[in-house]
Amino acid sequence: MKLFHSINDFQSTKKTILTLGTFDGVHIGHKKILERITQNTENGKYESLVLTFFPHPRMVLQEKSEIKLLNTISEKTKLLEATGIENLVIHPFNESFSRLTAEEFVRTILVDQFHIQKIIIGHDHRFGRNRTANIDDLIAFGAEYGFEVEQISAQEIQDVSVSSTKIRKALNEGNMTLANEYLGYAYFLSGEVVKGKQLGRTIGFPTANIKIEEEYKLIPKIGVYVVKVLIGDQEFFGMMNIGFNPTVNGQNQTIEVNIFDFDATIYGQKIEVSLLHYLREEQKFGSLDLLKAQLNQDEKDALAFVSQL
Repeated sequence: MKLFHSINDFQSTKKTILTLGTFDGVHIGHKKILERITQNTENGKYESLVLTFFPHPRMVLQEKSEIKLLNTISEKTKLLEATGIENLVIHPFNESFSRLTAEEFVRTILVDQFHIQKIIIGHDHRFGRNRTANIDDLIAFGAEYGFEVEQISAQEIQDVSVSSTKIRKALNEGNMTLANEYLGYAYFLSGEVVKGKQLGRTIGFPTANIKIEEEYKLIPKIGVYVVKVLIGDQEFFGMMNIGFNPTVNGQNQTIEVNIFDFDATIYGQKIEVSLLHYLREEQKFGSLDLLKAQLNQDEKDALAFVSQL
């Protein structure tokens, strides 16, 4: 997949079949649309293209937007590449871009820059300054400038929007079964391993402390999870705690992973942690011995879950 960080950087000798949107989560609803794009380019005559934006438009246009996203931009890129899309354009979204009229957007971007053959888009898609243009306007522009418009049905669009909403809700509730079903993969966090208080070592459960730089990334419900950890190209199982370490009066939220059958030093490395199952709520224990006893039980429960996979 070719990656472009601006619309102006894109170059191709072929016409394109494209879609555009935020594609947060790149979940099963999105994949229906992306499959339509790749099916249209199977003969090699055209190239597939996804146009997305960063920051998320709501971050720019809504002053107090608290939106949390399912993917960081690097995670989204990785997921989109796996769908077989040939070109991904991540365009910087800002106020000046939002002021482009619908016709300016169609003429200067879709036609002149992307050499569009067909756009596959939802029936309720709105675009242009103040989002004033709709699918009928796009069809009219298609007739004028010589490109096709394929509408995605209301039901399919509903599937996409419901999935995003349900995924966020499920993650906030710790319902990994539902979240992962809608995603089509296990929700994952990626970040750098940093030094923590190293309390885990003293009770036989050393942990990798993960720092996630992107504040907009949705962190699921506080508690203990069964996880799969990707370090380089090696996979391990483990258990992870998202929370405040109340037993030792922790003040800041941390993300700590105990990786099974692993003892290497990985400070400074970036790892990926997939959340498979929610084990339990975070608890405050009366002593470190009680905490250790619970962690022993958590490990047994986690291994029992893994053995069923």
